[in-house]
Amino acid sequence: MKISLFQGILIGVFGIAAFAGLFVFATYSSTGTQADGVGTVLIWGTLPKDQVNGILLEVTKLDTSMKSVTYKQKAPLTLANELSAAIATNEAPDLVLASQEELLSLARFMQVIPSAKLSQSAFTNSFVDEAGLFAEPNGAGYYGVPFLVDPLVLFWNNNILASNGVAKPPTTWDALTGLVPNLAVLTPTHQIQRGLIALGTYNNVHNARGILSAIFLQSNVPMTTYASTGHVAADLGGSAAKGTPPGQAVLGFYTQFADPTKVSYTWNGSLPDSEHAFQTGDLALYVGYGSEARTLAALNPNLDFSVAPLPQPGTATIKITYGLVYAFMIPRGAKNSSGAFQAAALLSNSAEQAIASAATGMAPASRNALTATAPDAATAVAYRSALYARGWLSPSPDSVDQVFSTMIGNVVSGKSEPSAALSTAEGALSLLLLK
Repeated sequence: MKISLFQGILIGVFGIAAFAGLFVFATYSSTGTQADGVGTVLIWGTLPKDQVNGILLEVTKLDTSMKSVTYKQKAPLTLANELSAAIATNEAPDLVLASQEELLSLARFMQVIPSAKLSQSAFTNSFVDEAGLFAEPNGAGYYGVPFLVDPLVLFWNNNILASNGVAKPPTTWDALTGLVPNLAVLTPTHQIQRGLIALGTYNNVHNARGILSAIFLQSNVPMTTYASTGHVAADLGGSAAKGTPPGQAVLGFYTQFADPTKVSYTWNGSLPDSEHAFQTGDLALYVGYGSEARTLAALNPNLDFSVAPLPQPGTATIKITYGLVYAFMIPRGAKNSSGAFQAAALLSNSAEQAIASAATGMAPASRNALTATAPDAATAVAYRSALYARGWLSPSPDSVDQVFSTMIGNVVSGKSEPSAALSTAEGALSLLLLK
């Protein structure tokens, strides 16, 4: 194939940019330039070991300097405690791979990559916006090198929608709410035989923490902010200069789907977990992470489903979804800090990012890698969604689940008004963030 002069210049420009980005990463070392390759690097992480080991195997075929990089899977709930003990006994890993949901509990154990070695411009030009959560709050640098993004998306049952004359999944929450009377199936006694979507409750809504986070963020509620003291404080949008505070509007919107007195009623706490309901064809729509596409296909090969972006508010001018952004962090006490950073840098290159995306079903965190063609239709939605994914600095996921579950349960049961439930949740989160 012949290449025109313009194409040649364009390829050259991208090549120089890619080389410059790699140079920024590869020259970093906590003790000086790493001249002997990656060396032995042990990674602890929360992603499945089969996936990461498969990635490392394929990456080593491209770059043999990665041959001594190994991985151990750790449970998110115990990772911080295990890391603390390992550092105390001089047995720390060289890298930790975790999402922003674990960042606050892990940050005190991590080395900061200084901004003199990894500048803000290099970071923001190289990675998706949500990766900025890994910035050190005082501008000293970054806690990690971003790796993958797993954004929330909308799964839809093709047969259910088509059989009811619905050609496409809803793109806005208003449009989604309007589908309830057409697609939900209720008995004369108001028992739900088939739901439209699992919203309204908490404990049987798979990914409820992420879904609620997405709706808060879409409503311009930041969830957490840095206080003047430097601490992270909760902000659930409980106040407003006029009108209904945005946080209360979020609770009202979310819980309406579990209110039998509303036309939007389509879900309740007696139903099974929403992932199971979608697998068995008892749910028309399901909100899940992009990486779940292959899981759903494996659990029920006969399930005819497609993937679409997460619905947005009807008046929104920008798109927002919630995402899990995973990054490689260098813990204190790492025996091979420079090799660890070099390994993380190599895994941020486009070819390695493509391998990681294909293995996990997630999207690359690298902007350059996101310009490539996704391997399948489901991953293509994840690629697009990763560009506008957002998140927040939260307490541990299990703690957030306890707070959110209580908040939603109190509103649905009528025990608390939305304003009181929101205020209580905000206070509980703020206390957890101080720990």
